Amino acid sequence: MHRLRYFLFCVWLLPATCLGWGATGHEVVADIAEMYLTPKARAAVEQLLGEETMASVSTWMDRIRSQPEYRHTNTWHWVTIPDGQTYATIERKPEGDVVEATERMVAMLKSDTASLAGKRLALRYLIHLVGDLHQPLHVGNGVDKGGNDLQVRWKGKGSNLHRVWDSGIIDVMSKGRADLLAQLTPLDRRMLRSWQRGSTADWAQECIALRPSIYTVRPGDDLTEAYAKAQWGTVRTQLQKAGARLAWLLNNSLG
Repeated sequence: MHRLRYFLFCVWLLPATCLGWGATGHEVVADIAEMYLTPKARAAVEQLLGEETMASVSTWMDRIRSQPEYRHTNTWHWVTIPDGQTYATIERKPEGDVVEATERMVAMLKSDTASLAGKRLALRYLIHLVGDLHQPLHVGNGVDKGGNDLQVRWKGKGSNLHRVWDSGIIDVMSKGRADLLAQLTPLDRRMLRSWQRGSTADWAQECIALRPSIYTVRPGDDLTEAYAKAQWGTVRTQLQKAGARLAWLLNNSLG
């Protein structure tokens, strides 16, 4: 925890193989959230996770998604909201999506009747889902599978826009988890109040608003560090929003 404070203050369809933020991004979201937990929520999280940490379980949902008993969660990582629509107007997937699943995990944590095992599982899901919800291409436009079908070149190799946003930009603009944390400005109360409100559907709508700046590329473009630099402010903001909002959800559910 002290090391984390040091770092912070010193310095329409996605295929089943697609991940959210890479490991670094998800771990950083968890680290940020941990900074803003109330003492009561922190104690509850520690009780539920045992020897694990929020960061260590933040990628669990991606690691288990190919296992038969968890394949029903594959649609939970994303949602499709075409341009001109909102979450309220789309046809919902019966299997669930990242907005619905996030709300369901929060309800489980708040429940007075849910089992300890159920709450433990909900917490593991929630830590990952809030990160996914803030990766803008996990709110798909219904045209290119969240950027997976938009083929580009990245660092001289074939890739796609979604992969660039999952981990490519972070890998180019930081030297890993500690360096990324060190680049983030600690959030003051005004910023926290500004971000820690609204609904999961509102947060998805924010991702839609980012599309014009993200889709400045064409199929086959050779993306360079210039694209990463142009998008770095957005990436950092989305990671910090995810962390702040994850803390808010946990404080309201467990604190």
